[in-house]
Amino acid sequence: MKALKPSPALAVIVGTEPLPRTEVTKRIWDYIKQHNLQNPANKRNILCDQTLKAVMGKDEVTMFEMTGLVGKHLA
Repeated sequence: MKALKPSPALAVIVGTEPLPRTEVTKRIWDYIKQHNLQNPANKRNILCDQTLKAVMGKDEVTMFEMTGLVGKHLA
């Protein structure tokens, strides 16, 4: 896959070097699990902390929404 450059907000989570979408998604999930951001009542929802909210734009997103929102931060 083609490596894409993350926006400054996304770079805080995944790093500044260009990455394929698959690696970006993997690193975001690593961040979510490390910071315990999955909704305990519904594991398909992610509760955004300040860093993740800068990328997602909302307090809570579904894992399906997440990929579309992250795509806006890749060039």
